[in-house]
Amino acid sequence: MKSIFALALLVCAVFGICWLVDKGFSRLFRGTAQHKSGKSVRLNRHFGGIGLVVAVLGVGGILAGIPKSWLLIAGGCVLVLTGTALIVYYMTFGIYYDEKEFVLSVFGKPSATYSYGRIKAQQLYISQGKTVIELQLQDGRTFHLQQGMSGVDAFMDQAFAGWLKELGKTKEDCPFHDPKNSCWFPPVEE
Repeated sequence: MKSIFALALLVCAVFGICWLVDKGFSRLFRGTAQHKSGKSVRLNRHFGGIGLVVAVLGVGGILAGIPKSWLLIAGGCVLVLTGTALIVYYMTFGIYYDEKEFVLSVFGKPSATYSYGRIKAQQLYISQGKTVIELQLQDGRTFHLQQGMSGVDAFMDQAFAGWLKELGKTKEDCPFHDPKNSCWFPPVEE
């Protein structure tokens, strides 16, 4: 009975800490107009949830192995690190946008703000049965969007509209534009 109570307390503490970290992270690093617009492309929420479950299982493995087995402790440490990496990646990736610009946030790189006119081309890939859209920017930077991410189509529609406006083009000038087939921007020139 005590171990069930301790496990429930641990799970509550982990969820509480993650909630506090998410709120603090949002206030510290997401203060631009694009962050506050409410429009974003984010990884699927299951990504962060799975990371949390894996981290909690790792902590449980460490606690179970402390007096008995170094193998449980080592396995628990690997699970905690893996779960933490999934949570950090989920919390740091995002595209936040409004009518004029978008902010690209990727783990390990500083966030950068781009106007839609800076989008140069797109490339399509199929990965694990899902369409992956690679957008190339004029400065050489690329980023990938998967159809499973939340808000991808709305972002691509807004990006295309902003791109047209900035470059002074119309839809009729863009024979490549076919959102049903995940084509919004010119293909990569080879």
